[in-house]
Amino acid sequence: MERQHQDTTISEAAWAGPEDAVRGLYAAIEESARTLEVPCEPDKVLPLLNAYGDGLAEAVVAFRVATGERRTGDLDTRFTVPREVDPYQRAVEKGLLPGTDHPVGELLGDIRAHCPVDSYGIDFGIVGGLKKIWIVLPRTDLQSVAKLAEIPSMPRGLGASIDFFRRHGLGDTAGLLGIDYRNKTVNIYFGEQPAECFEPEAIRSMLAEAGQAAPTERMIALGRKAFGIYVTVSWDAPRLERICFAVATANPLELGVPIDPRIERFVEHVRASQTNRKFVYAVASQPDGEYYKLQSYYRWADEVMDIMQLSDAAIEDPV
Repeated sequence: MERQHQDTTISEAAWAGPEDAVRGLYAAIEESARTLEVPCEPDKVLPLLNAYGDGLAEAVVAFRVATGERRTGDLDTRFTVPREVDPYQRAVEKGLLPGTDHPVGELLGDIRAHCPVDSYGIDFGIVGGLKKIWIVLPRTDLQSVAKLAEIPSMPRGLGASIDFFRRHGLGDTAGLLGIDYRNKTVNIYFGEQPAECFEPEAIRSMLAEAGQAAPTERMIALGRKAFGIYVTVSWDAPRLERICFAVATANPLELGVPIDPRIERFVEHVRASQTNRKFVYAVASQPDGEYYKLQSYYRWADEVMDIMQLSDAAIEDPV
């Protein structure tokens, strides 16, 4: 399989070993950064890629851009890591994350001790550095939210929200968690929700009860096309920090909603440079408003469907 880029063609053979994988991914990051006018400095990016280079040749890779004052100056890169690796321990050993006495530093180890793990993921900004580590649970062994809430170092906001999840039909199991070491929050990804969760009144009710800003019509329009709802919890407060709606699409520009110019520029770059385009466009609600983010899969594998807890139709016949 080959991936077409504006400046070159990178084949699977070019990722045969760790050094080639690092070099190939860095070239793709650099190209995307130029499109977004985001500085890409080798001294910041290469140490992180080299730290996990032994798994890059087989990794799923995605790029993400976002709107909002705190997010527009960066480009996020995400890639999977084999379960044999302890990604947090390696990050601390390599100086990518500082050691900490905060419970966020214990959480990945506690999850490993209480739950089966299928694989991990790394999420870093080429400007901001390593941000999150993702924990992928086996799709055949999803864990109950109540059990996850009992993990000693888990944010109390998860346990405090269980009744909320039930009332709004979000589900009682999860298969993907993201630990944000910079902001000290955790993302919880449920499986597929019933269609009723994506109706306008359901979205408004959900956000109002969670103390989020009232949704704009653009958010309502995207919510009606979403395949999943994700939440963010923290150690600092018992209520949800964010609620996110995600839409699988072959072309975000055809969703029928206004697209931020930065995201539109990135979409046009991806559509011009890749032949096998897969996007997830998401809107995240916060108490002070909403912001948008777009994830483009640079290197796809069938396992993504399990990671995202999606049916094949969600990507094969996207919005």
